Amino acid sequence: MNRFPFDVVAFDLDGTLADTAPDLTAALNHALGRLGRAAVPAESVRHMVGHGARALLQKGLAATGDANEALVEAGFPMFLDYYEAHIADGTRAFDGLEAALDGLAGMGVRLAICTNKLEGLSRRLVSALGWDDRFAALVGGDTLPVRKPDPAPLREAIRRAGGGRAAFVGDSITDTDTARAAAIPCVAVSFGFSDRPPQQLGATALIDHFDALIPALERIG
Repeated sequence: MNRFPFDVVAFDLDGTLADTAPDLTAALNHALGRLGRAAVPAESVRHMVGHGARALLQKGLAATGDANEALVEAGFPMFLDYYEAHIADGTRAFDGLEAALDGLAGMGVRLAICTNKLEGLSRRLVSALGWDDRFAALVGGDTLPVRKPDPAPLREAIRRAGGGRAAFVGDSITDTDTARAAAIPCVAVSFGFSDRPPQQLGATALIDHFDALIPALERIG
């Protein structure tokens, strides 16, 4: 039997491992409401995610009026406090994910997370979803001085997971740019939070369901 081609598979979090849009939308609209702004629909929020909570708030403000730095500073704690208290009210893992993670782990593959979500919030969400023992490493948006698409967080996540040949799984241009900068292959999911058609992400492979992840990794490896 041929050995699986990757020692480590790293994943983005929001829009890749889990559909976090319901809770991100609720937190964003809580902050916007406190600032006297109209709510933003969940479908719009899906295209705003990927650069961290502050950037999400800034985009929400821009979608509803002025987005000056003073408003971002005022709204950011409101967003974080609400989101932390409701981090997994509506968030769910994508279909087929658990089976794919089980399959990778069963082959001895070490799993990691590399996200622009703040590390503390990421760990809280991972725990809420019952994944404390799933991942060998987690690098968040504030773990290092830089964040994706800089390749350093992805390289650090791979290193913390034990190193070796690695692939990255994501849902956005930030993820595919990060993988390209790190010189590793990237599988993109078509059901995530991309701000453009998934076919335009430039991923090494594109999948429509997690049932296709392991075959895609075997093919590109």
